[in-house]
Amino acid sequence: MKLIYIYLIAIITTVSQAQNKADISGNIKNDEGNLMYANVYLKNTTQGDITDENGNYTIKNVTEGDYIIVASFTGYKTIEKKISINSKNLEINFTFEQAENLDEIVVTGTLKPVNRLESPVPVEIYSQTFLKKNPTPNIFEALQNVNGVRPQLNCNVCNTGDIHINGLEGPYTLVLIDGMPIVSGLSTVYGLSGIPNSLIDQVEVVKGPASSLYGSEAVGGLINIITKHPENAPKFSADGFITGWGEANLDLGYKAKIGQKATLLLGTNYYNYSNPIDNNNDNFTDVTLQDRISIFQKWDFKRNNNRKFSLAGRYFYEDRWGGEMQWNKNFRGGDVIYGESIYTSRFEIIGNYQLPIKEKVNFQFSYSDHDQNSVYGNTPYIAQQRIGFGQLVWDKTLNKHDLLFGVAARYNFYNDNTTATIKADEVVIPSLFAQDEITLSAKQKLLLGARYDYDKRHGSIFTPRIAYRYKPTNNDIIRLNAGTGFRVVNLFTEEHAALTGARDVVIEETLKPEKSYNININYLKKLYTKNGMMFTFDASIWYTHFTNAILPDYDTNPNKIIYSNLDGYATSKGASLNIDTVFGNGIKALLGVTYQDVSQTENDITINQILTEKFSGTWAISYKNYKTNLTLDYTGNIYGPMRLPTLGELDPRSDKSPTWSIQNIQLTYDGLKNFEFYGGIKNLLNWTPNKGEPFIIARANDPFDEQVSFNPDGNVIPTPNNPYALTFDPSYVYAPNQGRRLFFGIRYNLN
Repeated sequence: MKLIYIYLIAIITTVSQAQNKADISGNIKNDEGNLMYANVYLKNTTQGDITDENGNYTIKNVTEGDYIIVASFTGYKTIEKKISINSKNLEINFTFEQAENLDEIVVTGTLKPVNRLESPVPVEIYSQTFLKKNPTPNIFEALQNVNGVRPQLNCNVCNTGDIHINGLEGPYTLVLIDGMPIVSGLSTVYGLSGIPNSLIDQVEVVKGPASSLYGSEAVGGLINIITKHPENAPKFSADGFITGWGEANLDLGYKAKIGQKATLLLGTNYYNYSNPIDNNNDNFTDVTLQDRISIFQKWDFKRNNNRKFSLAGRYFYEDRWGGEMQWNKNFRGGDVIYGESIYTSRFEIIGNYQLPIKEKVNFQFSYSDHDQNSVYGNTPYIAQQRIGFGQLVWDKTLNKHDLLFGVAARYNFYNDNTTATIKADEVVIPSLFAQDEITLSAKQKLLLGARYDYDKRHGSIFTPRIAYRYKPTNNDIIRLNAGTGFRVVNLFTEEHAALTGARDVVIEETLKPEKSYNININYLKKLYTKNGMMFTFDASIWYTHFTNAILPDYDTNPNKIIYSNLDGYATSKGASLNIDTVFGNGIKALLGVTYQDVSQTENDITINQILTEKFSGTWAISYKNYKTNLTLDYTGNIYGPMRLPTLGELDPRSDKSPTWSIQNIQLTYDGLKNFEFYGGIKNLLNWTPNKGEPFIIARANDPFDEQVSFNPDGNVIPTPNNPYALTFDPSYVYAPNQGRRLFFGIRYNLN
């Protein structure tokens, strides 16, 4: 009898459950018709579907209850609806609205907020979403997948680096934080590694000279790192990851309301790598060991009439070393065991204050103090740099003229213990600039700008520019930009190769400022298909001509680095194409390719610039499966051959690099509230530059050149224990020397 009751209860329960389930179906459209491959799912469940060729979907056997149904398709605004399920089937339809990043606000091109589509200056935007596709502990590494931008390592021992844009050396790239030019000089070598990705809201990239707005250093282009706005940041965030090499990175963020009118954003980044590895068996560390911390605060104050007032500060400390595997701090600065050890202490202040007057006038200011205590073997390099910057900017609109006027002053203090700095270098550079963005018609805009700087060391410097934007249709934009640039060289703060290795540094003359003349044509095309696919084509061609170019000469004498103004000219020319596309079924891809020719001509002889590739490509391909809450990211780059700095005819190392590629894959799970789990493999191909080479660091077995013989002219003589006539030199480097490794991380955000 009991068995009968049990069976009856089971049957009744089964029937009851069957009656309390229903199907959800419907149709999804965009403004051009039915949309196939859109994702529809019930939030916090594994139930969902993908629309067919007619835009229809069905989610079957949904248990009775309350749900949130979500419809999403990359490039469109995600739609969420609350629904209740009982025994009746439901029909839920959706109509998507476009939400692409071309409508984002940019500030870098014109020094004022403007819709990206309306800007006469082409600006590329890379958001937090892009940076998360390949997690890195700093912005230097994060830019490796940006088309036309290449992080370049300059030393095999201490792994210093800079950022190349369109093939131009790092000192030609100006790096801004919130629009302020404080990453320069010493910090272009070491400071870039101290900017954590957790602080970044978006990165804006402008390729080509921008000296008319930003002054010296913005010759090849600029990168503006825009930090998070306190109002938009989560209440608390944490992001940490580890790698198979023993690297550990942790980002923490906290937001708080201070009273009624202030919001505080506090961020901390800690990175540690303390596991010496020597996979290429040269007794030198393959990757520099680092221990660093960065603490960031940003305050935003509410004022009457929505006037701006923000204040930010950052402190950064890093202890890094590379060298022989048996090195420790007891050997620092000695000549027994070779090591390069750098202590960096740096703080920055950035502010923006809108004056309490009727006109829109902003006072923007920044200050940085950089203290470096370093040794390269037994050579000490002790340097201090202080940079203060302030400018008043008046933003005024008159009829069809959008005007901008500014007055600025930059204070530079630099001192070190090298023979090149007999006394501290201290200079104040005042500047004036003006800009007029003229609306010629609904389809045409013209921008005229000019800047005047006075440097007591070099006199007056004038840099004009012109930009024209033509928009024949809503989906086509043509931009033409032309202008000039200039750069005042701070040799030892920018050229790390001048400090490391055994090459002698020779400065043949008083170095004059470099000047450049540039023209750039950009075409942007948006294309939509009826099945919901989207394509954005962004193509550019450019030409830049340099006079007084200052490039390190490794070729004239293999034992020297010679610096002088080029008695001739240098050019950078090329073309690039970015394709941003959304395929069906949740796949999105960003593809880029660049071809460039960077050369210098002197005495009618033209040679390609050293450490500059002819072609490069980047990609970031993502696929999200909404049912499983999993996202797959495949990112990578490829670089063509480049000329390398060998040490003479007997050097057995290749004088040209092979074509090489770094590729990464990542899987992210975001199915738990507030949490994301991610992991993957970096450098899938396990590629390192030592493959196929007899060695990377010349004379790694004799870093103090104790067994090197020289003739009376100072040239190395081949001997039985030095058959290639080499000196110790770690500058033969063009790519990361870190092989394949696993990584795993967790993110937490509390809004």
